[in-house]
Amino acid sequence: MKAIRRFTVRPVLPEPLRPLSDLARNLRWSWHTETQELFRAADPEGRRPSDTDPVRLLGTVPAARLAELAGDQHFMRRLAEVSEDLREYLGGPRWYQNQLAQGAELPAAIAYFSPEFGVTAALPQYSGGLGILAGDHLKAASDLGVPLIGVGLLYRHGYFRQSLSRDGWQQEHYPVLDPNELPLTLLREADGTPSRVVLALPGGRSLYASIWQAQVGRVPLLLLDSDVEENAPGERDVTDRLYGGGSDHRLLQEMLLGIGGVRAVRTYCRLTGHADPEVFHTNEGHAGFLGLERIRELSEKGLDFDAALEVVRAGAVFTTHTPVPAGIDRFDRQLVARHFGDDGELPGVGAEKILRLGMETYDGGEPGLFNMAVMGLRLAQRANGVSTLHGAVSREMFSGLWPGFDPSEVPITSVTNGVHAPTWVAPEVLRLGAGARDTTGDGPAGHLDAVPDREIWDLRRGLREQLVAEVRRRLHASWRGRGAGTAELGWIDGVLDPDVLTIGFARRVPSYKRLTLMLHDRDRLRELLLHPTHPIQIVVAGKAHPADDGGKRLIQELVRFADDPRVRHRIVFLPDYGMGMARKLYPGCDVWLNNPLRPLEACGTSGMKAALNGCLNLSVRDGWWDEWFGPDFGWAIPTADGSATDEERRDELEANALYALIEDRVAPRFYDRNAEDLPERWIEMVRSTLADLGPKVLAGRMVREYVERLYAPAARSRRALEPAAARDLAAWKTRVRAAWPQVTVDHVEATADTVVGGSAELGSTLALRVRIALGGLDPEDVEVQVVAGRVDSGDAIAEARTFPLKPAGGHDLEDRWLYEGPLALDRTGPYGYTVRVLPAHPLLASGAELGLVAVPNASTADGGGMLLR
Repeated sequence: MKAIRRFTVRPVLPEPLRPLSDLARNLRWSWHTETQELFRAADPEGRRPSDTDPVRLLGTVPAARLAELAGDQHFMRRLAEVSEDLREYLGGPRWYQNQLAQGAELPAAIAYFSPEFGVTAALPQYSGGLGILAGDHLKAASDLGVPLIGVGLLYRHGYFRQSLSRDGWQQEHYPVLDPNELPLTLLREADGTPSRVVLALPGGRSLYASIWQAQVGRVPLLLLDSDVEENAPGERDVTDRLYGGGSDHRLLQEMLLGIGGVRAVRTYCRLTGHADPEVFHTNEGHAGFLGLERIRELSEKGLDFDAALEVVRAGAVFTTHTPVPAGIDRFDRQLVARHFGDDGELPGVGAEKILRLGMETYDGGEPGLFNMAVMGLRLAQRANGVSTLHGAVSREMFSGLWPGFDPSEVPITSVTNGVHAPTWVAPEVLRLGAGARDTTGDGPAGHLDAVPDREIWDLRRGLREQLVAEVRRRLHASWRGRGAGTAELGWIDGVLDPDVLTIGFARRVPSYKRLTLMLHDRDRLRELLLHPTHPIQIVVAGKAHPADDGGKRLIQELVRFADDPRVRHRIVFLPDYGMGMARKLYPGCDVWLNNPLRPLEACGTSGMKAALNGCLNLSVRDGWWDEWFGPDFGWAIPTADGSATDEERRDELEANALYALIEDRVAPRFYDRNAEDLPERWIEMVRSTLADLGPKVLAGRMVREYVERLYAPAARSRRALEPAAARDLAAWKTRVRAAWPQVTVDHVEATADTVVGGSAELGSTLALRVRIALGGLDPEDVEVQVVAGRVDSGDAIAEARTFPLKPAGGHDLEDRWLYEGPLALDRTGPYGYTVRVLPAHPLLASGAELGLVAVPNASTADGGGMLLR
């Protein structure tokens, strides 16, 4: 019989145990081992995992057990110690506060917007790497004392839970999540009523949302929830599930995240006294509408649209995570227009002004679509990719927004992702003194040189043994869910072997990640799995998007291979990949496999988490691995980027390279033992991975880079743009754009005593004289540069360097100005130069910011490239 109403009955803690409530409500427990162990001690059954949600656990503790704990002096001492540790963690100065004390100019607060957050399995609001990265960003910011406010949506069904049918087809389940049973607190007004944000919808309708707060250490995470009584049924479902629904549904989600998110931040700061953010960080384009809300706020204070746009841009950071245009949200322009203007949000701001921010105005763009990443880039003065390679890919992908500039000059930098060590490093690794904690920015915790080989190897085997037990438990549950009876499942007791080389592969399942590349030659894979002396075993997990039948077919193909009785003890697929599984999987694997189509992996942080536990990487050189690969940390799978004529041929070449690496190098090294039965070279690689690679992949390093390279400059730029300065900058840009068609390079000449027949000697200097038409602009409005470097066979300048030229005199009657300067010839070989004019203003973050450049035409110069000897 079903209940007609559901509600949550909370336990009443005895007064001495009240600190347990504070510990349970702060998600620091999810990465703080001592707090986890305290709650495990309170568990009446004593058999739950250490990372079980304490809020849910406390709801199951009988009153008699609570009374017993209140009288247990040992437990009460531990409770006092852990509570005091949390108090000091929350209130004491950390890295950020120390930087401020040393005089650093840092923002008073930063708002960090993301469509998903993977903080803990107890708060399932994530689908994959983007959300896990966002959760790690918040945790590392908390550890470092960065005054961050996280902003997202509360999805009542989360992403989805995954199971398999009997024939291996992915099935999705959407359990209802009750916020009252999650580690969340409803934000309320001073009179006790729930706080609300409201968005205007077409036709006079409204979208209401409540604000739930999760406390992630020192960082508040605000989650907006549309499932409130004020909404009509359609609006109540706006936050029903992550990445679900059609275009209109997604647009409403992203409007609520961006526009409603800013309003939620304002509400939170008003109620708590938290400093208002000076910097707004948009983690991927889904939250891009936040810039429009900030423009609306400033317009109400008297700034016009263009001046408000400059203020918003100055204090904004945009991070792109996708290396392919197909991964970007794009909406029909008319759908977007319908939601803005006088009949929707931002009344008084013409819809055309909003649409221009997201229009694909570049060659190959589709003018009928509104591109969220394009809007994110236009609304942020600072932007970045998430690895060095991904930064280069992003500059190429978005170069159309900066016509006339080489992709290398597109103003998109990179901050390589990192992972939060206290979350992902196994306690056993930390106890060995080998794990990089990075809670304060100090790097590795231990000195591995003093750790004997035997201890490292015993640790690795112990973690592998734990993984084997976990795999068998999950595999048994999966097969029962697929309809198998207990009598059929005796074979599961022999699945995997704690002494066999274990390879892990777990991630989302879009086609470019190539889940089934390992199946390209099934006979060869079987030989590797069943090798008589050097066998391997593989643990695979991953979810396909519910609408991605192609991804589901890949899973089914893998599952059917793993169901084969000949190999099912050596390869398994585990459904319902999530944070809980991952925390066992990374430490227990010896090798982490990653074989995407290069360069389509933006970063790929799963290999980082594995590395922090001493797992070696076997990966295509994509994302972070392209940047930090070293032979002491693992192996690089050769790629066929330029040699394969089609995708099938490329897969064949790269699959064969993968098999050969495992057969010839990876497996032999694992099984190459000394007289003490220890694989010395393998252990040295584990040691190097922990000691040398570990500190690089930390989220603390990542967040410090964001603070120093992006947040602090953004805050300084925002502070410089008081209303008068913002108006002046907007007017200056309008004037420059209007005049730019008349800005030309009319004449370039170079003289040098040592030039002979198109050649010049190394060390000589060219004297350049350039005549520029400024179209009514002043010399202070522009910078004239010479761009020089080696040239290829097509006269393209590579490894270019720029040098400024100085005004050499007044302008003539035709408004032409003379610029001069030297060019030192300091490189040999084919060499060339050109001249260009860029807009220049003290408040621009880069000369490319406006996307305007003037260069000579073919008849302007009196000489071309020179060959130096």
